[in-house]
Amino acid sequence: MNAASALDFGLYDFGPVTSLYLHVPFCAHKCEYCAFYSAVPKEDLVSRYVSALVRELEFVAHELKPRTVFFGGGTPSLLNLKQWEQILKAFERLGLLGAEEWTVECNPATVSADKAKLLRDYGVNRISMGVQSLDERLLERLGRIHSREQVFKSFDTLRAAGFANINVDLMFAIPTQTKDHWRVTLRDAIALGSEHLSCYEVIYEDDTPLFHQLQAGEFSVDEELTEAMYEELVTTVEANGFRQYEVANFARDQRKRSNGAVESRSVGKPAPHLSITPSLHHSVPSLACRHNVNYWRGGQFHALGPSASGYVRGVRTKNWSNTQLYCEQLEKGVRAIEQREELPPLARAGEIAAFGLRLNVGWGFDEFRNITGFGLHEHWSADMDTLVAEGFAVRTPDRFHLTPRGLRFADHAAGKFLRSGPLPA
Repeated sequence: MNAASALDFGLYDFGPVTSLYLHVPFCAHKCEYCAFYSAVPKEDLVSRYVSALVRELEFVAHELKPRTVFFGGGTPSLLNLKQWEQILKAFERLGLLGAEEWTVECNPATVSADKAKLLRDYGVNRISMGVQSLDERLLERLGRIHSREQVFKSFDTLRAAGFANINVDLMFAIPTQTKDHWRVTLRDAIALGSEHLSCYEVIYEDDTPLFHQLQAGEFSVDEELTEAMYEELVTTVEANGFRQYEVANFARDQRKRSNGAVESRSVGKPAPHLSITPSLHHSVPSLACRHNVNYWRGGQFHALGPSASGYVRGVRTKNWSNTQLYCEQLEKGVRAIEQREELPPLARAGEIAAFGLRLNVGWGFDEFRNITGFGLHEHWSADMDTLVAEGFAVRTPDRFHLTPRGLRFADHAAGKFLRSGPLPA
């Protein structure tokens, strides 16, 4: 493995960790489909959480030089101005401002001009807005707290605050949603003019209200309709200036082609050793979420907050999924880590292969060997052949990637590479 690619993907300890995830475990209301760790906030616990998060940040600050930061949840935008100020001032005090991509997830019902200005003033430059649907009936069905009107109002508020990179989250295959509903939502979402779309099929996770309703026979899953919605999604958004670069993610590309060459504007040109590496530069649109590309390419990242899972120097960690316990541990002056795991190198290589196939570009064989030290040909040749025979993948002399249909069933493809035991040579 060469040093440059190892540093790009965070597989060895060459310098500081450049990606940081922070989990905000509070939601005004638990959505019907959500299996992420979150709870309705209690003011005293929120304040304790913010102080504990700052303490955890202090523990890892010396290892960090963030180029991508992502506040997810939960609903990060539920935090009030005072709480955000406490967090942002900690970033400033610890020398962690200046990330080239800094994302905060927002619910349209909890966006305000003051909050948007504060975030922008401290360097947050990307917002991911959880819209899910623009149909009032379906929003209620999902248990969302915002209205269609609030989506448009919040989008305008974010633009006025100076945010030039906004993602809109959408969901399809919602119970009772028709193809016409989906078509209208796509049309209206595209009309917003965002730079990025994340569009997810509803997944029925155990212990969620939607799962129990499905088990009780209150509705059924129409797989043909779901596939038709996915095809409608890809066709429609690509016809409107977005490029698909991952199973569920589409971004605009600010690079201009001239005489066959690609000319990048400043926002589209990746920094050295950022999550979008030179090998991916022209395969991934310039406004792709660089933080997530780092995940899919096997890069390292610190993860803070209750339930957050990180990966640094070959060790995966998971914090306690309990905000009270998380706070108690950090108030004692110790990290709130519940689990640590270090995968054997070959198993880790399989994991990287699986995650990387979510990207349209897939894996170049030389690139994969440089990154992991293992060859796809030597260890997964039969699995690749099976996926090709199923029509889910394409194998060329130098690359392996999923077909458009294969991307729809990327979890099936990933299962071929995610193995716990030794793989045959």
